[in-house]
Amino acid sequence: VEMDAPILHNITLVDTPGILSGQKQSVGRNYDYAQVMRWFIERADLIIIMFDAHKLDISDELKKVIELMIPHQDKIRVVLNKADSISTQQLMRVYGALMWSLGKVMMTPEVCRVFMSSFWGAPLKNTDQASLLTQEKIDLFADIAQLPQNAVMRRINELVKRARAVKVHAYIIHYLRKQLPYTFGKREKQRKLIGRLDREFVMCARRYELPKGDFPPLEPFRQALSEIKDLSEFPKLDKKMVKEMDKVFSVDIPNLLEQAREF
Repeated sequence: VEMDAPILHNITLVDTPGILSGQKQSVGRNYDYAQVMRWFIERADLIIIMFDAHKLDISDELKKVIELMIPHQDKIRVVLNKADSISTQQLMRVYGALMWSLGKVMMTPEVCRVFMSSFWGAPLKNTDQASLLTQEKIDLFADIAQLPQNAVMRRINELVKRARAVKVHAYIIHYLRKQLPYTFGKREKQRKLIGRLDREFVMCARRYELPKGDFPPLEPFRQALSEIKDLSEFPKLDKKMVKEMDKVFSVDIPNLLEQAREF
């Protein structure tokens, strides 16, 4: 289907595979559904979760998908569809129940924005809240229309995040490498360093003045290090490259942000 809609000129909409509920959840899929959803979640600039005003159940499969979205909460928008098919009193109850259910899954007191409206071409069935539902639809469309601009800013922020992570990873290896003896006892010393990695993170952050928030998750990093036979085989930290990276943060990234604002 093709449609000449201005809002779609710089936006691609993807309707992901549906969520199973009830007994259907026990029926195996012929692909890894969680991995497919993770792929879309990591690459999307905006994630819209659709709920029917008559069906608010969060199935086990939907719960797992929402949990995958927790690191990307800034991308999430929730739509409560068919809000015109219930009374104002029912709408208040449904909205409250949805917020409560989402709060439990996302483990946060403040969940993402919920847009209430009726997203189809027919006139509203219940006109008591017509102005509210119409404005909610306008707000959602305005949010979508800002995607090209917001996507540029998000990609720059992601670039900064990854660059800071690379710098911290380099310093962690550099720090651990310096703790190893030159000759005997390397393996035992490396094992002890990995065992007390939480303390080594703190010491590394202090020595090189690195933000603790840029450090990787402890246990996955510990597991990755445990698979390395000899940390001393890593090349020495190139201070010139570190200076070049700092230049990226102080000069190149601000220039990118300035260009993005003019986009």
